[in-house]
Amino acid sequence: MMDQTSQTHSAIRSDTHGKFIWCELMTTDTDAGGRFYAEVVGWKVREMQMPGMSYYLFGMGEGDNCPGVGGMMNFPPELEGKIPPNWTGYVAVDDVDATARQFSELGGRIQREPEDIPEIGRFAVVADPHGAVICIMTPIPPKDPPPELAPNAAGNVGWHELYAGDGEEAFSFYETVFGWTLSRAVDMGPMGTYRVFAHAGQDIGGMMTRPPGVPVACWVYYFNIDAIDAAVGRIEAAGGKVANGPMEVPGGSFVVQATDPQGAFFCLVAPKR
Repeated sequence: MMDQTSQTHSAIRSDTHGKFIWCELMTTDTDAGGRFYAEVVGWKVREMQMPGMSYYLFGMGEGDNCPGVGGMMNFPPELEGKIPPNWTGYVAVDDVDATARQFSELGGRIQREPEDIPEIGRFAVVADPHGAVICIMTPIPPKDPPPELAPNAAGNVGWHELYAGDGEEAFSFYETVFGWTLSRAVDMGPMGTYRVFAHAGQDIGGMMTRPPGVPVACWVYYFNIDAIDAAVGRIEAAGGKVANGPMEVPGGSFVVQATDPQGAFFCLVAPKR
């Protein structure tokens, strides 16, 4: 049962609360990372100057206002050598401070306290009760927003997947804090139940209890491409390593899981081999 704080927070939610809005790569070499994902996924890479740092945007199309799907940055000094290169998703919330507190109250952790990014929004880094890390943000609406890519468009983030400490507990947690709804539950035999979750009526990801080969609870992200076999060739030619697949998944799509040359784990999904 939700406590009074959770009930109050859910009562004031907007339509964007709980929507994935960004995906970010933290790496040891942004030059190499940019070249790799441009080759493998087809993203255009452009630099965005921010106070005290360089930030790189991944987008599809030409021009400064092309649809953006993610970003990339070098490790800040305080994190160098402490965690491996990784992708992290950002979820929009109506009130970053309130949602961060809710993560903590429900058994999760605040990894980085809420703070402002000038002209971008307010964000925090949080972890669920099993330790899976994600970012939350209340964005400042841009004056001239670029068009959004369709969910299944090439280059977009097509799926968000959680390997949870406990799939049932994790779904209940995210249902409470983000308002996600259960679309369907797929029985995967010895691997347990795969719960497909939706935001605003649209399927956006799935979650399951992590298999023995996954050492910690974590989120992983699938990028849309046109065909999977050709992408495998691009991964290997660009210096990445295939970890799993290609394989067909329920619904008829094909996926591959891989690491980039710096060691960040990522996934690709395509409608055909």
